[in-house]
Amino acid sequence: MADITIAGILRAGAYSPNHIGNDTAIFNAVADQLRIRGCIVNIYSEDQFNKSGVNERIILNMCRERASIAQLQRLEDDGRLVINSGYGIENCTRERMTRILMGNNIPYPDSIIVNTNENVRPLINKAGFQSCWIKRGDFHAMHKEDVSYCRHADEAQEVLQEYFYRGITRAVINVHLVGDLIKFYGIKGSPYFYWFYPFDKGHSKYGHEMINGESQGLKFDVDYLKEICNRAADELNTVIYGGDCIVSAEGDIRIIDFNDWPSFAPCRDEAAPHIAKQVLAIIKEYKNK
Repeated sequence: MADITIAGILRAGAYSPNHIGNDTAIFNAVADQLRIRGCIVNIYSEDQFNKSGVNERIILNMCRERASIAQLQRLEDDGRLVINSGYGIENCTRERMTRILMGNNIPYPDSIIVNTNENVRPLINKAGFQSCWIKRGDFHAMHKEDVSYCRHADEAQEVLQEYFYRGITRAVINVHLVGDLIKFYGIKGSPYFYWFYPFDKGHSKYGHEMINGESQGLKFDVDYLKEICNRAADELNTVIYGGDCIVSAEGDIRIIDFNDWPSFAPCRDEAAPHIAKQVLAIIKEYKNK
């Protein structure tokens, strides 16, 4: 497969909060697996990509900057193969993700999408939210404050006002779900799937795992979890994905977050060959068109 040359674009550090090393490690591990399989993989930083672009027809990336996403979309429209798709990365921003998942009946928390300069107390009370999460709607989370737990409507109003002052104009309000928090990783089109309890493993980005706390080991259908995650990946147009869900005492599962190319930190060595294998399968399909 020496005829396969790939541009590999790393994620800018600002978009890997508390996970710069982990994000770089999984990307390099996949690149190494592709090289073992005979591919040429040229690595670029996201800044290099934004300033100079790339000439390769196949682009494997972890991009998150707005300029990068727009450029990936232009290259994709021009016929290049982009994994993950620039459109898929944009779909994983909170407001888009919420609309897509809810619009396709994929289990997701009851939610309200709002402008950050409006009075949301009546909306929250009407929806019956006792406590909730406020999440910036316009883009990917970059700071701990971009995802905020609120105990009541008055606190939610205060957080939204802070968002507004920070220049964030749109937000998603999710009802808080009680149950076990589970983190998952998957690859669309591949049988590979991994899940675990992040609180129990000490795996955290912002420390929000403390809200749901230690897992109770609530029973749930793993096959159903895989099914809804793969459905979400299809609808969001994301090949390499991860996220979080809540399992209720009744065994109900709701996806609360879905990300394009996460760190795979607890399963990096196991996941990297599976990611490379699926990337090659997509490349072969692309070349046979």
